[in-house]
Amino acid sequence: MSRHRIVRTMDYNDEYDGYDDIYGHSVEDDHLSISPTDAQQWLYDRARGQQSISAFISKNKDIQEEEDDEDEEAAFEKARRDSESFQMPQLDEIEQAKLSSCVDEVRSVVGDAVSERRIVETSMKFDYDMQKILDEILNEETAKKSSAKPAASRIKVPAAPAPVLPKSTSKTAPTPPSKISLKEPRRGFEIPSPKVPSSPSVSGRNTPVDIGGDDISRSSATLFKVSKEQALRNARQLYEKERADQKSHIHMIVIGHVDAGKSTLMGHLLYDTGNVSQRVMHKHEQESKKMGKQSFMYAWVLDETGEERARGITMDVGQSRIETKTKIVTLLDAPGHKDFIPNMISGATQADVALLVVDATRGEFESGFELGGQTREHAILVRSLGVNQLGVIINKLDTVGWSQERFTEIVTKLKSFLKQAGFKDSDVSFTPCSGLTGENLTKKAQESALTSWYSGPHLLDVIEKFKIPERAIDRPLRMSVSDIYKGTGSGFCISGRVETGVLCLNDKVLVGASREQAQVKSLAMNDFPQTSVFAGDQVSVTLPALDINNVTVGCIICDPQTPIPVTTRFQARIIVFNVKVPITMGFPVLLHHQSLIEPAVVSKLTASIHKSTGEVVKKKPRCLGNNSCALVELETSRPICIERYADFKELGRVMLRVAGVTIAAGMVTKIR
Repeated sequence: MSRHRIVRTMDYNDEYDGYDDIYGHSVEDDHLSISPTDAQQWLYDRARGQQSISAFISKNKDIQEEEDDEDEEAAFEKARRDSESFQMPQLDEIEQAKLSSCVDEVRSVVGDAVSERRIVETSMKFDYDMQKILDEILNEETAKKSSAKPAASRIKVPAAPAPVLPKSTSKTAPTPPSKISLKEPRRGFEIPSPKVPSSPSVSGRNTPVDIGGDDISRSSATLFKVSKEQALRNARQLYEKERADQKSHIHMIVIGHVDAGKSTLMGHLLYDTGNVSQRVMHKHEQESKKMGKQSFMYAWVLDETGEERARGITMDVGQSRIETKTKIVTLLDAPGHKDFIPNMISGATQADVALLVVDATRGEFESGFELGGQTREHAILVRSLGVNQLGVIINKLDTVGWSQERFTEIVTKLKSFLKQAGFKDSDVSFTPCSGLTGENLTKKAQESALTSWYSGPHLLDVIEKFKIPERAIDRPLRMSVSDIYKGTGSGFCISGRVETGVLCLNDKVLVGASREQAQVKSLAMNDFPQTSVFAGDQVSVTLPALDINNVTVGCIICDPQTPIPVTTRFQARIIVFNVKVPITMGFPVLLHHQSLIEPAVVSKLTASIHKSTGEVVKKKPRCLGNNSCALVELETSRPICIERYADFKELGRVMLRVAGVTIAAGMVTKIR
């Protein structure tokens, strides 16, 4: 019989005789037996589970803290959205300026933790009293953080009844839940003295910084510690002690149109003053003869590279040194070709005074002085960069027979132009000479054609009469980097000009926008080791253990106790020169600041202002044309180190260039 037939004919009543209906009933213990110990270990008990959860929470407080952090992040996002949607109230100009100053000051202390609405309302509530505003906001933030943690810690776990276990269970008492500590690490804001600075702080000056994931905000003064000697140093006393018996030091840049004879003039001056040996000069003479350029032999003293000598033009800023009766002069020979204006600007930022060399040859002076010529542009650039004293050298006057009429014609044109550029008549001198023949360089004029009408000083006398500018030695350290190179020892060297302050061996400094801290291993000036250098010095500094990727030409080395502001957006008062296309919002430019060249955008045209009085002529103009003066906002793609002109004149000037032409120069008035 088949298997299907057996199943079909089976009597189910007989098959299940003796069994009760087991559907819906529990299995008896004698069918599935388990020991009480195994039951305690493997079977879930609701009461015991509640107890284990409370113990787990008490032992793993970090989970609860993560949840609290998520709540804080959500609150921060809400505050940020509130700030973005908030509209500033409509106030008059004075009230608006007070409010903006308060907002910037508070934001520099508390960062982004407080919404814009909250800051504005508190500022207006206390009538722009910074002390009361900061007290109110910081106390509220501290109270929030201190109350948030204990509140989260006081989690009420429902009391669980004692677990009901079989009698045979071992008598191990349940572990009581551990006590949750209400003591939390101190959180809140730590700020320095309640003394409020007179000028608005900017991003980067006192902004709290996170270190190693630590959430505690600290001021920059506590972040970067310096030695007691560095902190309490008296710069003026140190300067008088080390430099009292030395000659004053001055940097002089030589500028002018291409082929005006700048390098030849300076080379001959160096030879006549004994700074170039006769053997070296003879070598230059022989080599220049072979190349058919004998008239360039003096220029080769400063034009040292093969390309400069082959092309017959200066490409980089040549540097040399002469000594007069009362001062040591560092000569900076700037390139005159328009393609190398960025190099000229970099050299001009290091200069205290300038020599403007013009070619007296007919046609040559006119080509350099006309619109687009480098005589005009160089003079404007050095004045915009803070050079006040100018010696005008009318070179190659021998090519026109030492003509007094030609000299007078050039002087008349230049006097009028230089006065418009901002030079005072008392700070400008005019001297005729010849760089090739050496006439009127270091000795009184010998040519009878010249002595018949000129009895003024020679070139070395002009340099001797330059006044030494006042050095900002008492200010915090600021040094602009102009070159980076590999040194002979460990680490690499940074060369640049100390703009303000004093720098000594083993000092700690902050480098660039990244604010990486480094320690000075060695100092040198003119290849001579130094123990300390001062404002106005051109120096080389060795900084070991520093990431070279954080150092670029144009960055600023500063004092850790008073770091330089770092920003991507600032306001400047500019004077527009000659532009082919009017400047509008969104206008791309190249920003020149010290040795820094950075792409930037004119993000906002705030107002057109009067050149002389500074009064606002028109708010939010649509464009800026030739010879206009305006307040604009500039924005860079990367953070840069910059200062307000009112705080540091040396670091508060900027130049704007487009397509190889300088279109504007200005002063930084506000840092966002």
